[in-house]
Amino acid sequence: MDFKVLPAGHVTLQNLTVPGCLMGDGRDLIQTDLSLCDGQITDAPGQPVDMKGAMVFPAFVDMHTHLDKGHIWPRSPNPDGSFPGALDTVGADRQANWTAEDVATRMDFALRCAYAHGTRAIRTHIDSIPPQDAISWPVFAEMRDRWRDKIALQAACLLGCEGVGPGTEFNRTAKIVAETGGVLGMVAYPVPDLADRLRYFFDLAGKHGLAADFHVDETLDPSSETLRLIAETVIETGFDAPVVVGHLCSLSTQEDARAGDTMDLVARAGLHAVSLPMCNLYLQDRQEGTPRMRGITLVHELKARGVPVSFASDNTRDPFYAYGDLDMIEVMREATRIGHLDHSDGDWAQAFTTNPAAACGLEAPGLTPGAPADLVICRARSWTELFARPQSDRIVLRGGRQIDRTLPDYAELDHLMRTP
Repeated sequence: MDFKVLPAGHVTLQNLTVPGCLMGDGRDLIQTDLSLCDGQITDAPGQPVDMKGAMVFPAFVDMHTHLDKGHIWPRSPNPDGSFPGALDTVGADRQANWTAEDVATRMDFALRCAYAHGTRAIRTHIDSIPPQDAISWPVFAEMRDRWRDKIALQAACLLGCEGVGPGTEFNRTAKIVAETGGVLGMVAYPVPDLADRLRYFFDLAGKHGLAADFHVDETLDPSSETLRLIAETVIETGFDAPVVVGHLCSLSTQEDARAGDTMDLVARAGLHAVSLPMCNLYLQDRQEGTPRMRGITLVHELKARGVPVSFASDNTRDPFYAYGDLDMIEVMREATRIGHLDHSDGDWAQAFTTNPAAACGLEAPGLTPGAPADLVICRARSWTELFARPQSDRIVLRGGRQIDRTLPDYAELDHLMRTP
């Protein structure tokens, strides 16, 4: 068989390698066959095709991205690679350039990349500091409609916690989010009245029937404990919609007992955790000389407490992360290396598929009869082969049909990158 071309129609892909956890099997990797017909996985056998051990995954869910920021690096690079440098540079670029056309063009480019790599669903954070919320949210709604047959899109508003509370415009932003069918979000960092701001946030989310998604403790300062306060507030208020907490970098710098106690609260509150290892590796401990702390949160310890842990792309070619392409196999490869997911539990594949789907309230991607034939197939036959190469020759099937995986040319964005 020519690995790059699969026969169309009713086929049985024989001798596939699948993570056991995605098939309800306790083994690490298993050999199986998958029959495809009329866009679904089926019990009925079809034309046999020997896949020679190729690894298969359900199409991925990338649950923490920033489509509105993506690909601005050529016109607004981070001057020093630091977190403050990213904040300042993005803020200036947003004010100068983020028209509806600019945001829409870059979003569409990013989505074409994600689709070609095998992603079926994305949650993006949307910078929502007024007046940007009135610009970017209608663009997102239009993009969601345009892409609905290829990628399921969700959005969460994003602004600093000091923009949340009585006397702010956050109530207006929450209405925009609710009307668009989005998720309520904010960046949580230590401010004296954060507890009051969180209670206001959850009250608004409850009134509008919205789930919540936070950027939390994106710092290596161990005194930053907003994760703890979010968990306590969820428990105190009884907020029962899904709550996602992302980054959690400071957890990795705290004393074991304190971090453990906070993670116990996170588990009790039923929070979903998402780690963004590539972006955190880029920004955290940026200093003169060699970085010593790498920013990834305590994924093993959270998982051991029953907290659902996911991994996601985060930023793409913007001042928060100069690289990336919304490629979840790259995220899986780098998360495995950075977080030592190897030599560990054998079910980490769920952190890129079923866990983020559950956190976003989406139907879990499956490999069982009746599930959509939305698959990513790699020539690699084992984990070491998968992670040794970028799998640039992977096959992506959507509805059982092999898609064109040609990536968009960066030159398409050149007209946006010219500065006055």
